[in-house]
Amino acid sequence: MSGQFQDRIQDTKERLQDWWADRSGGSSTGRLIVVLVVLYLLVALVVGYFWSTEPEQFSVTEVAEKRAEEMGVKVVTGFTTTSTLIKVTETLLHKPGGYLSNDVTPPGVWLDNVPNWEFGVLVQVRDFARALRKDFSRSQSQSTEDKDLAIAEPQLHFDADSTFIPDTEGEYERGIAALHSYLARLSDPQEPTAQFYARSDNLRQWLFDVETRLGSLSQRLSASVARRRLNTDVGVQQSTPTPDEEEVKTPWTEVDDVFYEARGTSWALLQILHAIEVDFREVLEKKNALVGVRQIIRELEGTQEPLGSPVILSGSGFGLFANHSLVMASYISRANAAIIDLRELLSQG
Repeated sequence: MSGQFQDRIQDTKERLQDWWADRSGGSSTGRLIVVLVVLYLLVALVVGYFWSTEPEQFSVTEVAEKRAEEMGVKVVTGFTTTSTLIKVTETLLHKPGGYLSNDVTPPGVWLDNVPNWEFGVLVQVRDFARALRKDFSRSQSQSTEDKDLAIAEPQLHFDADSTFIPDTEGEYERGIAALHSYLARLSDPQEPTAQFYARSDNLRQWLFDVETRLGSLSQRLSASVARRRLNTDVGVQQSTPTPDEEEVKTPWTEVDDVFYEARGTSWALLQILHAIEVDFREVLEKKNALVGVRQIIRELEGTQEPLGSPVILSGSGFGLFANHSLVMASYISRANAAIIDLRELLSQG
């Protein structure tokens, strides 16, 4: 019996040797090519795992103070918020692996979690850059917009997937350069044209944009489990008729995409809200709204907890397995509810 077993092992070994010879053409060059390809794929897998690590949170005050020291200026109103926007955008481009959404080669092209995380961050960067240009830097609706912010906002709205000329990273770097220019003018007492108005009406307008973003994300996350939903738009004048209710469910191939987009959105919002807490402290304390901002931050911090699973699970709500999307939706919904309360508080005299 043992002799037959050894014969089978020898036969298998010979078959593998024949297969190797056929694949490599029997030449040392062919074998070398195969070995190099296998090594490249292994290295790409290891590098891809490293690149999939999400950036850590940072201290907005430390970043602002360090930047002010390098520039030789004082931290004025709006400096911390603008500096945070710059830091968030720089992290998007310069984290391990760099910006991956437009990669066309391994391992970047194999990764989809990080690009979705990047998109979530990018949405918040774009929204805040627009708010900075439209509201925070202007004293009233008829005021002239800031020249640097008029450059930064469209640059940060450039196509997120452009690989070659012009490349996405290059366009975003130009947006960052414009933000740096605005920040330098903002902190220069001899340059009154650059301003940051920390008013409650400006903050409410940006929070309204955040509210709509989080509301949409919450619905998409909750749709990881199929459910019947009443159409709340019925009865409102609209372009085309819609059913009274519909079944909504995120395709299983997109569940992890939505999850990581929510992680990226929450990460960026956390940094910006910490900066808002600094620059709008006087307004928030006057409105007794400081605790509201901290409550939003507390809820969003829950979205950044490390995952205890190698994959995003989407169990059936009360089923045997966890549903990470529903947990994320719970945190985001509570943060969104706190934002609604905060906006209401800021609107009061």
